This record gives sequence, C-alpha cells and structure tokens, in this order.
Amino acid sequence: MKIGVPKEISPGETRVALVPASIAPLAKKKHEVVIESGAGLGSSFTDEQYQKAGATVVGSAAEVYAAADVVFKVAPPMKHPGGLHEAEMLKEGQVYVGYIAPFANPEVVKTLAARKITVFAMEFIPRITRAQSMDSLSSQATLAGYKAVIMAADHLPKIFPLMMTAAGSIPPATALILGAGVAGLQAIATAKRLGARVEAFDPRPVVKEQCESLGATFIPMETAADAQTAGGYAKDLGDDFLRREREAIAGRLPKADVIVTTALIFGSKPPVLITDDMIQLMQRGSVIVDLAAEQGGNTEGLKAGEIVEQHGVKIIGTLNLPALLPINASNMYAKNLVTLFANLYQKPELDFEEDVTKGACIVRGGEIVNDTIKKRIAG
Repeated sequence: MKIGVPKEISPGETRVALVPASIAPLAKKKHEVVIESGAGLGSSFTDEQYQKAGATVVGSAAEVYAAADVVFKVAPPMKHPGGLHEAEMLKEGQVYVGYIAPFANPEVVKTLAARKITVFAMEFIPRITRAQSMDSLSSQATLAGYKAVIMAADHLPKIFPLMMTAAGSIPPATALILGAGVAGLQAIATAKRLGARVEAFDPRPVVKEQCESLGATFIPMETAADAQTAGGYAKDLGDDFLRREREAIAGRLPKADVIVTTALIFGSKPPVLITDDMIQLMQRGSVIVDLAAEQGGNTEGLKAGEIVEQHGVKIIGTLNLPALLPINASNMYAKNLVTLFANLYQKPELDFEEDVTKGACIVRGGEIVNDTIKKRIAG
C-alpha cells in the first residue's frame, strides 16, 4: 500500500505523522511512503533523512493525497492554504488515520462521510491492554504532563527544591496535581524529580497507590465507587460532587506554589475545579498550568492559548504541549501509528469485527458508524 504523509498545517503543529526511523518497518512489509517536502522539519527531520530511509518526497500536499491509499496525519483536517479543505483533498475509498476531534469538528466528520472515506480516529482507540502500544492519547499526555511542570518551574518566581545555603535554608515548592491520569502521573514524577513537595488529587480512589508510589501525598475525598468509566476515564458525577471536589482542593490552595490541572471528561466539557474565589486563596506569584485548556479548561478565567494573571496568579493556557517537544512527540506518535496500521492490516481486508479496528473506526461506507458521534452530531 502507499502511505501518504502531508505536512501539518495547523498553527503551531510541529509534529509529523511518520519519522524516518518508522519507514523501515513499513518498507519491510512492502508498503511505500510518500511524504510532502518539509513535513518533518518542525520535528528536526529533513527530506534527505526520509529519502535515505526509503520514502518518496514530493513537492505538495496535493501529490501526497493523489498518490496515497492511506493518509497518516496528526492534527484534524482543516482548510489548506492552497484553497481546498484537507477533508476534500481525500479521495473516495481512501483511508485516513489520525486525530479528528469529532465533537469540535462535526462538519469535517460529515464531509468525510459524504466523501466515503474510511476514518480511524486516534482518540477512539479502545483502552485495552492489547492496544496500549497504539494509544497516542497516552503517549502524548506523558509529554504534556512533563512539559507542564517544566513550564510551571520556568514561570514560578522561586525554585522547586529544598536548598541549604550560607544565606539560609530555602524550603521546597509545593506542587498540586489535579487528576492522576497519564499526564497527571507524569507531572507528579517530574515535579518530584525537580525537588518539589507534591500533592495529588483525583476523585478515583483506585489511583491513590499510583500517586503515592511516585512520591506524592494523595488528597483523600469521599467518593463514589463508580467514579471512572469501564475505559478508565473519570466520570461526570454531577454538581454536588463537583462542589465537594472544590472543597477538598480549596483546603490545599494557600500552600500551593504550582498547580497542574489535567481533568478531562471524554466527550464533555472539562469540570471547572478552580474558581475565581479559589484563586484568591493562593499566594501571589503562584502558577497554574491548565492541560484542559483546549477543551475549555479546569480554571475559571483561563484564556486558551494565552498566559494571563488573575489575583497575582499566573494561569497558563498554552495549547498542544506535545508540539513543544516535537522530536519525542513525533517518534512516539509514529510508533503508535505504525503499530495500529499493522493491527488494521493483519489481512489484506479490514476486519471490522476486530476490537481495535471496530473501536477506532468512526466513518465507513459513507456513514458515521460511531454511535456517540452520530448522536452528538445529529443532536
């Protein structure tokens, strides 16, 4: 098969769907890779590196879409500077593998269905043990959690570690991590490595041991036994539960120098865990890094894509943190894609009864086949 990799055109997107090292495993299976010139430059990979690895480099996105059987991408399709929308550049019968953000881009999903593209959305890869090596949400969240703490350390007007000096002792900073998913756990580990005193909060008691194993103090809260979905995501448990969450968090805010928020509810707007009144409890000079910024954020007053100051507290709403670490992010994403592709094409024909194939496919045969997306778009 011919796999096409166009250059990403989303503002600030530095990642690329395939890296030179990922060409060889595909070539071994007799697949060809056609990549747009300059596609890897944001991740520090040159056209020459791709050519040396065995890929064919072409001069435009149009050539990539025209040649490919399967298109690999990172960011969801959007309007191309050349005029056409990327969803319209795909041909009937082609396969698209990449992010879609279907709830934010319903018209794109409709266009892909109308053009009879088979779409595999990286967001919908099922969270099962066998699919861990294909799970790009986790691989990219690992980097986001790390980068969030590094950004916080850069903006905090004090140091993270305990330091004994001739001028006196400097106590360690206190980092509070809200949400102990993949990003949150990496944030805990990074803050601890930098020498901070770390506290962690999550409504799911099942993650307490993981937080403590990384050196964090877990903030307890009386919670429901079913605070997470079967797939391991946090649930929306209603307004009363959110109120009690805020109460548990508020008690820790006066001593928190850094807060990293990671709370997302799949398919829904993130909960506001830190209100304006709660920010006033924090010390001036403190920093909040909100990893839910792209979906609306966990912090009242957040401005997506910006850094704002509120009551003397910096709120960082920088988007797409993995794109700030593009070499690692692209390598990890490419490995996820290549593994997924091998799973999809174990046989010449796609098997839509296989768990991963069925779960990741959201559009097929001119129809939206994912029930959740279908209901949301129809509604």
